[in-house]
Amino acid sequence: MMENEITVSIFFGFTSSVLLAVVAFFIRQLHNDFRKMGENLTEVKTTALLIKSEFKNGHELLNQKVEYLEQRISKMEFTQIKNQDHEK
Repeated sequence: MMENEITVSIFFGFTSSVLLAVVAFFIRQLHNDFRKMGENLTEVKTTALLIKSEFKNGHELLNQKVEYLEQRISKMEFTQIKNQDHEK
């Protein structure tokens, strides 16, 4: 009878140890996954900021080109009007 109790105790102890080891393994994997996710999130944030700044710079450059073209058109219109006035 005592031998049966010891065997059952050893079996439950072994089973508990295996289950705890499995749980510890999955917790470690989960921790690693969260750490990697945090690193990926930081990388995505950095990339998004880079894209945003590139877009902003491109937008500013486009605005400068539009302003330059508007000034050229204004000068050309002014020159055209002056030429028409002289022809009259």
